Amino acid sequence: MSDDKRFLTEFAVTDEDVVEDKELRPKTFSEFIGQKRVVDNIELMVDSAKIRAKAMDHVLLSGPPGLGKTSLAYLISKILDVNLHVVSGPAVDKKGDLAAVLTNLAAKDILFIDEIHRLPIAVEEILYSAMEDYRLDILIGQGTSARTMRIDLAPFTLVGATTRSGLLSRPLRDRFSMQLHFDFYEEDELAIIVEKNAKKIGVKISTDAKFLVARMARGTPRIANRILRRIRDYSVVKKINEMNTDSVKKALDMLGIDQFGLDYMDRKILRVINEQYKGGPVGIDALCATLNEDRITIEEVYEPYLLKIGYIIRSSRGRMISDFGKNYLIKI
Repeated sequence: MSDDKRFLTEFAVTDEDVVEDKELRPKTFSEFIGQKRVVDNIELMVDSAKIRAKAMDHVLLSGPPGLGKTSLAYLISKILDVNLHVVSGPAVDKKGDLAAVLTNLAAKDILFIDEIHRLPIAVEEILYSAMEDYRLDILIGQGTSARTMRIDLAPFTLVGATTRSGLLSRPLRDRFSMQLHFDFYEEDELAIIVEKNAKKIGVKISTDAKFLVARMARGTPRIANRILRRIRDYSVVKKINEMNTDSVKKALDMLGIDQFGLDYMDRKILRVINEQYKGGPVGIDALCATLNEDRITIEEVYEPYLLKIGYIIRSSRGRMISDFGKNYLIKI
């Protein structure tokens, strides 16, 4: 099962997610549920920028995917009433691509670079002078005839988002005035998000069902919203006026999500480690070969939640299933 087809994958952003998440994004800082420390710092920076009539300082947002980094970038641009330019790090593979984006920024605009740690180092380097001095230094020619051309830029704000801040080079990381980390959401916070967004998409849901969705969402609003949309589809087709826990469980069962919030691939990983490798430890290469998946997919898509809930343990010797993971397999 590839990561772009897995329903519970935080990384798998579908076209439907992009369209409908825009409708569900908070319109004010008070509407942004959770991540209080992050939001309070950003609100302070935004208010300062408005009072000073200057571009906001550069900020780096780190943390697992689906927690609201992009939504916060959109909210910042809305509150500051400036344009937001969105770029994906893996999509920028040439200096000229990023230079074209930078030279088209108006004063105080926001450049949002998602997965900024995946920028090629040669591309990343042109950000140094752009962030510090609002200029581009472009080398023209080679050898003794080479010269540097300077292009002045309008003062702008760079908002970088990364799921793996440790992969950012230190020179780039140090140029951000503020570095803020997103944590997984608590169940109560997700329940509030589910309640608010259910109203926005026209779904009536009971209190118990609301908390059930929150428990199944892996601490991630994106997954909560995705489950909520499938619940909406189920209620429309089955002509259910209000979704209760029973109807939500039936909808989740159709998606292959069990009562513990795990899906087919989660269970497969646990069974492979427990049965084929006798609980582990098993090296990542052997596990990838058995599951027929590449290393990045295993490490970035499947493992994080299983590690978070303590079902598997990652050590220098390899992956092992924990007692919690073994008890889960017994229960199902």
